[in-house]
Amino acid sequence: METQHIIHNFEPIYNEHSKILMLGTMPSPKSREVGFYYGHPRNRFWKVVSDVCGEAYPETREDKITFALRNGIAVWDVLAGCDIKGADDSSIRNPQPNDMSRILECADIKAIFTTGTKAFQLYRMFCYPKTGIMAIGLPSTSPANCRMSYEQLFEAYSEIKKYM
Repeated sequence: METQHIIHNFEPIYNEHSKILMLGTMPSPKSREVGFYYGHPRNRFWKVVSDVCGEAYPETREDKITFALRNGIAVWDVLAGCDIKGADDSSIRNPQPNDMSRILECADIKAIFTTGTKAFQLYRMFCYPKTGIMAIGLPSTSPANCRMSYEQLFEAYSEIKKYM
């Protein structure tokens, strides 16, 4: 697979009522294709977060935005751009971070969570020095993370409830 330079083109999901910020690394090729966060049909993000919140799975893009905002969840990614091969976070080169102040100045964010090891590493390297808020690393919900059962993801993601 060839390395591509990708520019993040999704607006963050947030409002003044957001309490937690969930950060991925960068939209996957499938997410870019469908034009929304965690867009791969086997990605478990929306399923696990809706289950943790005790709500029905949000099917459409609009349902997902409404669900996130209703539950005080902001969604964005650590990176504004990078060079990457497919969806392989380990291949990321030349990372360019997003400016988190856009969300942090509007919302009273109680906690920042990263969805995956690479997102946590990149946040710690590029964003933490500017925000002063240490992120809480959660496991990836990507289909590539097949070593974690749904039950294990649910248990890990249940941490978000403490801050909602």
